Amino acid sequence: MFSIVESKPYALPRHMELKPDSKEDIKNAPVGSGRREFMKSATGAVGGALLSGFPAIISAQTVTNALKVGLVGCGGRGTGAAGQALHADDYAELTAVAEVYQPQIDQSLATLGHISKIASRVKVEKGRQFVGLDAYQKVLDSDIDVVLLATPPGFRPMHLAASVEAGKHIFCEKPAATDPAGIRSAFASVDKAKAKNLSLVAGFCWRYSDMMIDTFKQVSDGAIGKLIAYYATYYTSPVKPMPSASTRPADMSDTAWQIKNWYNFVWLCGDSLVEQAVHSVDKIAWIMGDQPPVSCVAVGGRAIPAEGGNIFDHFDVNYLYPNGARAFMVNRQIEGCYNENSDYLMGSEGTCTIGRTPTPHIEGKTNWTWSGQKYDMYQREHDVLFASVRKHQPVNDGKRLVTSTLLAIMGRMAAYTGQEVTWEQALNSQEKLVPDQISWDGQIPVPPRAQPGITKLV
Repeated sequence: MFSIVESKPYALPRHMELKPDSKEDIKNAPVGSGRREFMKSATGAVGGALLSGFPAIISAQTVTNALKVGLVGCGGRGTGAAGQALHADDYAELTAVAEVYQPQIDQSLATLGHISKIASRVKVEKGRQFVGLDAYQKVLDSDIDVVLLATPPGFRPMHLAASVEAGKHIFCEKPAATDPAGIRSAFASVDKAKAKNLSLVAGFCWRYSDMMIDTFKQVSDGAIGKLIAYYATYYTSPVKPMPSASTRPADMSDTAWQIKNWYNFVWLCGDSLVEQAVHSVDKIAWIMGDQPPVSCVAVGGRAIPAEGGNIFDHFDVNYLYPNGARAFMVNRQIEGCYNENSDYLMGSEGTCTIGRTPTPHIEGKTNWTWSGQKYDMYQREHDVLFASVRKHQPVNDGKRLVTSTLLAIMGRMAAYTGQEVTWEQALNSQEKLVPDQISWDGQIPVPPRAQPGITKLV
């Protein structure tokens, strides 16, 4: 058992700014193997920034010891991550990319090439633009230092394992997997990354939001008394509606069709609860100290008919925690409905509301409203990652990346089957959605959409 937008860089506080001699040390560091040795021994402002929680921006006029970055998945999220990576470190260069479609690579590189601050460091030669299901391995073999994993999440466990095996520092988008088999693989990769002293930063961006950090600290310090219940909403429109089967080219394989419409197939996306609303699930996990719940029950289904695909368009999950607290996660992806992404925390002596107003606020035992200056949490993820690499002080978000993903999968399992599901059942489930063998021209039968009361817990 297994218990792109162009972003404005942050300014370091004056006492953490790089001194001229530190810049010279960086600028004059040798290339090749020496570049890696420099990363292991670099000191000064980068380490101070990392330890104190401030992002580190490495700047100089000439680049002689660049951190080479590879991108796996050139869609909108991957392109955004690449831009943020290059903004995080003025010595970072994008040198290799992987995709299944060359036009997507072209679009991604064109977008990055139009951002003035980073355009000169987008150095992806034609021979390092890899296309195909095995393109990720070619990126990992191309002498990069940092890899950004941003494909549909069904591929995440495989890509994460290969990245760790190759000894790369990793930015891994959420979720970590789409099934329990992938969860167990991801857990093993996290442990191996720690053993290899590799940094692994997860795409659960709210963990890097100063607004959320400050708010959750207030709650943890007792501002609303004992936490009794957490109610999270993620009501939105469909991310990628399923097109009509009549639009599928006659010569397009199952694999190509499903990857093109990946958000509509459970093995690729994990369903809306696991792929999108998992951000809110992660906030629940965070305030609960990343301790697993005892069990959950859930309802869900498909209200709006869709031709092809097999995902639900709504979920409502009720998690029970050991201390008796409850967490409720509700999400919906239907057009023309009320939209909301909020969090309501109810305690014995007050309430905390996040999302209904511009900033979080607490009413009750302590009245409090967040009044800080919000920073870009997506950028902060990469600032922390690159600072950790420069300082050779690895950070590893892996455990919470995987456990928060499993928390969402657990809710999906309860909704799909109509059964109460315990944490141990979810963790040790034999459910495996991702095919063992995937070829570009292959056939991948689509299982029918789950039916509560009929679909079995595996």
